[in-house]
Amino acid sequence: MAEIILYTKDYCPYCVKAKELLKRKGYSNFKEIDITHDEKLQQEMLSKSNGKRTVPQIFINGTHVGGSDDLHALNDAGKLDALLKA
Repeated sequence: MAEIILYTKDYCPYCVKAKELLKRKGYSNFKEIDITHDEKLQQEMLSKSNGKRTVPQIFINGTHVGGSDDLHALNDAGKLDALLKA
């Protein structure tokens, strides 16, 4: 099963949308890292996502996918399933 990591904040509707999509795909065993009140984790996310500040920032099997819109675009293009199964 794919290793999925999401950097999130507790008041983020886009984070909720991304998690819901993953759950609908049968992937509820993802690692969620809440960066709401943790400057160190925020810096970690910035470093790993090449400076992207918005949440969620999503990584699948170590590959940076982007945010919620990017995840949904992959799904709409029929590419998300292959990425999740790789």
